[in-house]
Amino acid sequence: MKHILIPILVLMVVSSYALASPQENNEVGDRVVRSAITLKEILNTPDKSVPQDLLDRCACVVVIPGMVKGAFVFGANYGKGVISCRTENGAGPWSAPSMVLMSGGSFGFQIGAQATDLVLVIMNLSGMDSLLDSKFTLGGDASVAAGPVGRNVAAKTDVLMGAKILAYSRSKGVFAGLSLNGEVVRADQDAIFVLYKKRLTPREILFHPMAGIPKDAQIFVDELAKASPKQRK
Repeated sequence: MKHILIPILVLMVVSSYALASPQENNEVGDRVVRSAITLKEILNTPDKSVPQDLLDRCACVVVIPGMVKGAFVFGANYGKGVISCRTENGAGPWSAPSMVLMSGGSFGFQIGAQATDLVLVIMNLSGMDSLLDSKFTLGGDASVAAGPVGRNVAAKTDVLMGAKILAYSRSKGVFAGLSLNGEVVRADQDAIFVLYKKRLTPREILFHPMAGIPKDAQIFVDELAKASPKQRK
C-alpha cells in the first residue's frame, strides 16, 4: 500500500504545479501587457518622460502598473509588475521579463487610496543580488532617488553616480520623479511559473537570451527595444 500511495502523492504535487488556472494565466498575461502599455505611454509623453540618456545607460527597467496605495492611519503599498535587463553584460538585447512584487507600509495621520504607475530605472546591478535571489529593500539594499524628468534633457552626472535606482511615478496623468524608501521588491516565483510553464530563477531569465518567449512577454521586450535598442557606455 505504501508503494502505491507515494507515487500517487508525488503525481498530485506535480500536477498542482503543472496546471495553472485560467484565471492565473489571464492575470499574469494581463500584467505583462499592462506593463508594456504603461511603458509605451510614459516613454511617448513629450518632454515629460525618462531622459533618453538615462534610459540608454541603464541596466534594467521595472514597471509596476496600477500600484495600489491605501491608508487609514496605517498606510500600505502593493503592486505587481515586471522587470527586464540587458543581457550579455549590457551588450545584448533586452531580456525576457521576470515577474516582481512590491510592497511597503507607513504609519501616520493619513486616509485615502489611489493607484499609481511606477517605473524603476536601475542604473547598475550593484545591490541587485538580493532581488536575483529573493528580494531587496529600496533605500536599504540599493540606494534610490527621484529620477529627473525630461525626455530630451541630458541626465546630470551626480544623478548617474549617486543612485543605483531612479524612481518615477504617474498618477492622474502626472509623471514625475518619486522618493521611495523602505519598499520591498521581490521575485514573484508563482507568476514566473505561470508565464513560462517551468521553474526559472530571475537570474536565469534576466541575464541570458531566451528562445520561445511567450507572446505577451515579447510585447514588453519590444517596447523596451524600440525605446533604447543599445546601451550607451
